[in-house]
Amino acid sequence: MSGRLFRAACVAVVLVATASAGARAEPATPAEPVGVLLTRLQGLYQKAEQAAEAYNAAEAALTARQSEERRLGVELGRARGAVGAEQAAAGRLAREQYRGARGFSPYARMLFSGDPRSALEQRRLAAREGARRAGVLARLARGERQADALAGAARKALDSEQQLTKERKRHQDEVALQLKEVEKVLASLTPEQLGQLGTREAENTATAQRELLDSGKLGATPRTPTAAGGTALTYATAQLGKPYVWGAEGPGSFDCSGLTSQAWAHAGRAIPRTSQEQWARLPKVPLDKLRPGDLVVYFPTATHVALYVGDGKVIQAPRPGARVKVSPIAANPLLGAVRPDPDGAPLADFTPPPLPEAAAAGDDTGYSAETEPATSDR
Repeated sequence: MSGRLFRAACVAVVLVATASAGARAEPATPAEPVGVLLTRLQGLYQKAEQAAEAYNAAEAALTARQSEERRLGVELGRARGAVGAEQAAAGRLAREQYRGARGFSPYARMLFSGDPRSALEQRRLAAREGARRAGVLARLARGERQADALAGAARKALDSEQQLTKERKRHQDEVALQLKEVEKVLASLTPEQLGQLGTREAENTATAQRELLDSGKLGATPRTPTAAGGTALTYATAQLGKPYVWGAEGPGSFDCSGLTSQAWAHAGRAIPRTSQEQWARLPKVPLDKLRPGDLVVYFPTATHVALYVGDGKVIQAPRPGARVKVSPIAANPLLGAVRPDPDGAPLADFTPPPLPEAAAAGDDTGYSAETEPATSDR
C-alpha cells in the first residue's frame, strides 16, 4: 500500500511547515536504507487502511442498527396501540359483567323462562358472549407479551447503537493517528530520499506486474463482462479523477470499497460495503477466470479492493490524497478475487468505455497525509 510518494510527500511537507512554524518533525535517520523506509511507510499505510475499513464496517453496522431500531419503534407503537384497544374492550366487558351481576344470571333467566326455546337461545348467546370475552382477554395478554418483547428488543438495539457509535469514533481516531504518523515520516525525508522512494516503488510495482503476467496466473484469454458487470465497469470509469476520501461512497469522492460497492449498486446488485465483507461473502473466482467487473482484493486481511477492467488492469481509489485511477493489477499484494454476479452470463460482445489519457496518472498504492480524516461525525 505505498505508491509513488513524491507528489503527496511534497504536499505533506508544505502542510506540516505551514501548520506550525515552530514545530519540526524528528528527522529520519540519514543512513536508513530506502528499502527500510519503504517498509516502514507501507506498514503505516496498511494500519491506516485497516482502521478505515473497520470504520466503514462500524458505520454500516450502525446504519443497519438504526434502521432496525426505527422498525422496532414502529412495531412497538402498533403493539401498544393494539394493547390499548384490547384494554378498552376488556373495560367494556367488565362494566357489562358488573351490570349483569345486578340482575338475574343467564341460567336463572333460563329457569324462570316459560319458553324452553327462548331459554336455549339465551344460553347459546351467553356461551357466545363468554367466548368473546375470553378472546378479548387472550388477545390482551398476547399483545402485552408482544409489546414487552418489542420493548426489550428496542432497548437492546439502542444499547448496540451506542456501542457502535463508540467503535466508529475509536476507528476514526485510529485513522487520524496513523495518517499523522505517515505525515511525520514524509515530512522528515529529504528530497533525495523522496526521489529514491518514488523510484523504488515504481520499480517494485513494475516487477510485481511483470512477474504476475509472466506466471500465466491471469490467463491469456480475454473475457467479456456480464451486462451487470459492464454497467459496474462503466460506472467506475465515470468516477476516474475523483478524489479518495475515506468513508466516502460518492458521488463526489470515494474510498476503495465505497467505489466498488457503488459501482455494483448502480448495476442493480447490492454487495457488502467493506472490502473485508466483500471478500468474505462474495463467491471467489480464480485469477485466470477474471472478467471485467469482478473485484480484486488485496493484502492478507482484505483491506483493499479494486474493480477489474481487463488486460491486467484495475480501477481503484488508492488512498487519501490520490484520485480514482487505472492501475496495474499487481500494484498491491494480491489476495484473490470475487464475483458479485456468479449467475450472470458473459456478453457475446462488449466495447469497454474509453479511458482518458490521464486515467493511469498518479500513485497506484498507499496512503499519504495530503488529506486527513474529518474529526466530526458524518
